[in-house]
Amino acid sequence: MALSAAIPMTNAAIGVARAADLISPALAARVSAPMFGSSRPVRRVHASERGVHETASRRPLRLPGGEGVAYEWGSGHRTVLLVHGWRGRASQFAPIVRELRAGGYRLVAFDAPAHGDGYGRRTVIRTWIDAIDAMHERYGPFEAIVGHSLGALTAINAVREGVSAPRVAAIAPVSSGRYLFDAFAGYVGLSERAAEIQRDRYRERVFSDFEDPWRYFDAVRAPMPPDIELLLVHDRDDAQIAASESERLHAAHGENSRLLLTSGQGHGRVLAADQTLDAVSSFVDGGIAAIDLDEIDEIGDERVVNSFA
Repeated sequence: MALSAAIPMTNAAIGVARAADLISPALAARVSAPMFGSSRPVRRVHASERGVHETASRRPLRLPGGEGVAYEWGSGHRTVLLVHGWRGRASQFAPIVRELRAGGYRLVAFDAPAHGDGYGRRTVIRTWIDAIDAMHERYGPFEAIVGHSLGALTAINAVREGVSAPRVAAIAPVSSGRYLFDAFAGYVGLSERAAEIQRDRYRERVFSDFEDPWRYFDAVRAPMPPDIELLLVHDRDDAQIAASESERLHAAHGENSRLLLTSGQGHGRVLAADQTLDAVSSFVDGGIAAIDLDEIDEIGDERVVNSFA
């Protein structure tokens, strides 16, 4: 969600926001808010994903913020939850579903409200936490959770808060909710004051019951417990979320974290990259010990970073 590729913004809309900022930062914050919160256009199911998408068992997923859709593939006793990001959908995980289902896992995922086949036109970030909690109640405990982009951050948050999963694979993650606001403000060109007003209004509207939502949605300041294993996969050429976000998460989680950096895949294609599929499969099967044992740290010119320097 962080940059222009994830938020439908026209040059005209950006120009209006910047002009409003010259008059009043508060006005600029109000004008730009719909751009930040938009989940449109809805991502379509790509041809390469359609077979997996159409063979899933589907059920409604009723949430406080609207109605999503829950998906299920396979019938194994070990269950893996897949969590898409902003303007994403469950079908993006088709390559991972194929890989893990062949290994005997049951895969479950959801489309958030206003995403994929979910209902409605708007939703908010905290809906992801509600969705993960609902999926945990229905399908948990999980062998692992695999999250992409915003879905990776919320997966880390959910496990930190008690959702049962011994390991999390975070693909192209953001390290904090604040990053999304800062990246958006930077792209639009909002003044520091306008960006601050926008963040405060969002906090009041969405997180009024949170004492400190920015700490809650910050997996560096508030990492997972040391007994939870973390795999991070990020492409150096990701134009939406900088690879340094994964590096920050890797540093915060210490010895129980591994970081795989790829090249040339970008933000979305990394989900289907061979390096990603190999690393995620080994990690789900056996944790970071399996990654180290299988020497996934040497795939072509890429490497898994076993310690942050």
